[in-house]
Amino acid sequence: MLGCSAAVTQYNLTISSTTGGSVTTPGEGTSTYDEVTLVSLVAETEEGYRFVNWTGDVGTIGNVDDATTTITMNDDYSITANFVAVVYTLTVSSTAGGSVITPGVETSTYDEGTVVNLVASPRPGYRFVSWTGDVGTIANVNAASTTITMDAHYTVSANFAQIAPMVAAGWYHTVGVKSDGTVIAVGRNGEGQCNIGGWADITQVAAGFEHTVGLKSNGTVVAVGRNREGQCNIGNWTDIVQVAAGDDHTVGVQSNGTVVAMGQNSEGQCDVGNWTDIVQVAACGDHTVGLKSNGTVVAAGENRYGQGNVGNWTDIVQVAAGYYCTVGLKSNGTVVAVGSNGYGECNVDNWTDITQVAGGPGYGRHTVGLNSDGTVVAVGRNDYGQCNVGGWTDITQVAAGAIHTVGLKFDGTVVAVGSNGAGQCDIGGWHLT
Repeated sequence: MLGCSAAVTQYNLTISSTTGGSVTTPGEGTSTYDEVTLVSLVAETEEGYRFVNWTGDVGTIGNVDDATTTITMNDDYSITANFVAVVYTLTVSSTAGGSVITPGVETSTYDEGTVVNLVASPRPGYRFVSWTGDVGTIANVNAASTTITMDAHYTVSANFAQIAPMVAAGWYHTVGVKSDGTVIAVGRNGEGQCNIGGWADITQVAAGFEHTVGLKSNGTVVAVGRNREGQCNIGNWTDIVQVAAGDDHTVGVQSNGTVVAMGQNSEGQCDVGNWTDIVQVAACGDHTVGLKSNGTVVAAGENRYGQGNVGNWTDIVQVAAGYYCTVGLKSNGTVVAVGSNGYGECNVDNWTDITQVAGGPGYGRHTVGLNSDGTVVAVGRNDYGQCNVGGWTDITQVAAGAIHTVGLKFDGTVVAVGSNGAGQCDIGGWHLT
């Protein structure tokens, strides 16, 4: 007698998905399975989306909220894998002194992975400082114009600070930045280095032999004066956070720590293109010095007097360049110097409690230091009285010219000593605040 076998019951499983992903196991469409077969389900998301759940005939799905799960085939089933775009909020604010013009001071929503432009704009008399908050995906926290990549909920703030008055000294001219961002200058003007009357929104100035450089609050740079060597060809510079001027070259630190330079390069003083992680530069004569964020120092240009021998310096917080020497301020308030010492300009070993240093260009050959109590010290050549600063008090910043020295006082007035042959010390009426 012949036996007979029972027919196997089979069921259809129809699978689909919404926008934002797909079902890779077993795939989408209709498949047939024997009764009670345990079928693996795997849903995979596209970038910018997340898995939500399984819907439809989900009674025998192991976990409807899990992208990887199973379904037991007890009947014909039709199921859908559901995805949704990932959306995050970006909340933007700003401190006093400016605003965020892109995307605005507001809370906005963006799909995951969106790269959002951030543009901060300071008010007159203020400068952009940095972005703070959830800055992990901001391309450059020190740049007023940058981007943020949205992969979470973020809150960021644009920070501004009032422009601080300052003074700078060239060979024979003196420049001052007022707290409203305008600039004044006195002294020799044979090359137009004092023609700064129309400047506005300036946050810092530097003075060379016969040129003057101004850093604007938006990170661009202006320059006037001698340009035979191209030292004023800085019109296309952007994203600059600090400038320095040598005799006939100009140097700028960008917000990402790289450095640009224009002008005379006979000694390699402009060979700074490979510098990184720089927080401050100084320039004088034919050499350039860069301070790195870790407190070490690099130098380029003329080194016949050893002014570039800074490779072993550490723990430096500010650098200054004299004509043939380089000066470094250490975090403990002491000072180091290398280079020519023909006039005693490097005799700074006994200085303590110093908060700022300056080096004189040209044949003046002197070095100036600001004490934390507002008094000032100076060493080096003094045949024009450029080192006669012993009676100064309440000083907040110093600058050294070729044969003159300038000091900014706490109340915004300015003092000067040394040669006044070109009127570079005619600052008696200045009030920079």
